[in-house]
Amino acid sequence: MLRFKHLFVTIGAVILCILSAGAQPRDSKRFAAIESEKIAYITKELNLTPAEAQRFFPIYNQYSKEVWAIRSQKKENASTTTPSPRGVNSFNRSDRSEKRDVLSYDAKELDIKKEYRKKFAEVIGSARASQFFEVEQNFRELLYKELQRRNR
Repeated sequence: MLRFKHLFVTIGAVILCILSAGAQPRDSKRFAAIESEKIAYITKELNLTPAEAQRFFPIYNQYSKEVWAIRSQKKENASTTTPSPRGVNSFNRSDRSEKRDVLSYDAKELDIKKEYRKKFAEVIGSARASQFFEVEQNFRELLYKELQRRNR
C-alpha cells in the first residue's frame, strides 16, 4: 500500500511539472521534463515517503534556484573575461574583483549546500540529506551519458 502511495506521489509530481510547462517554449518543456525525471530519481534513490517528499521538494526547489543563480553568475562573469595575447583568458587589471573570482563562486555554492544539507536533514535525516548530493551528481552523470548516447 505504501509503495502505491509512493508511486502515486512520484507520478503526480511528474505530471504536475509537465502540465505546468504546457505554455512554455520547447526548451523549457525539455527542462521541465528533465526536472520531472530528476524529482522521480531523487524520490526513488532517497526512498522518500509521500509525506517526506511533500516537505522535501519545496526546500529542494529553493536550493535549486539558489545554486542555479550562483552558477549562472559564475558562467556569465567567466564569459566577460578578455583574451590575453597568449590566447588564454585573463582579467583586465582594472576589472579584477571578487565577482570574477571563480573560487568565490565555488565557495558560495558550497555554503549553499551546507545550509541546505541542514534544512534537508530536518525533513529526511542527516544520512539521506548527505546522500542527496551524491544522488544529484549521479543523476547529472546519467543525463550526460544519455546525451552522449543520443549524439552518437
